[in-house]
Amino acid sequence: MATATSSKSTESKASSTRAASSVGPHSVREENAEKGFQASAQLIGDLQRVLIDLIELHLQGKQAHWNVVGKNFRDLHLQLDEIIDAAREFSDDVAERLRALHASPDGRTATVVKETSLPPYPNGEIDTAETVDLITARLDAAVATVREVHDEVDDEDPTSADLLHAIIAGLEKFSWMVSAENRTPSA
Repeated sequence: MATATSSKSTESKASSTRAASSVGPHSVREENAEKGFQASAQLIGDLQRVLIDLIELHLQGKQAHWNVVGKNFRDLHLQLDEIIDAAREFSDDVAERLRALHASPDGRTATVVKETSLPPYPNGEIDTAETVDLITARLDAAVATVREVHDEVDDEDPTSADLLHAIIAGLEKFSWMVSAENRTPSA
């Protein structure tokens, strides 16, 4: 019995040491057919920044989804689900691209909290009109991150840049559609 406890203790220490020393994205060892293009640390970091904001967008979207109240509740509630689904799919695409580039993405809670560029989302019930403004701001912040890293990514890896194009197009469309709910017609 002491051997099993000792083994678990050693495993726990190794896991704890590995977790502490591997904060953020990092390169991984190539195996089998994983040869060819090697991403720079800059490319990995740029994609990691996009990943972090997409994860945070998904989480804040759920917060908004659960707490929105007021006029046009149902439509906005359902629209938030669409945004959440897209953010989750985009984040998965970016994380899998990082893996294809021999990098290990870091989507852990502590990393997201520390590194996101999105402002915190307020707690409690929020009126639909305010929710529209809050979500639009977060969509725009996520797009700003993608646009900020785009040119560097495109210079090194046009394939990853194509992925960023799809993310920009999708999130900007959501921003337009959501923000239109609070707009009045131009004169």
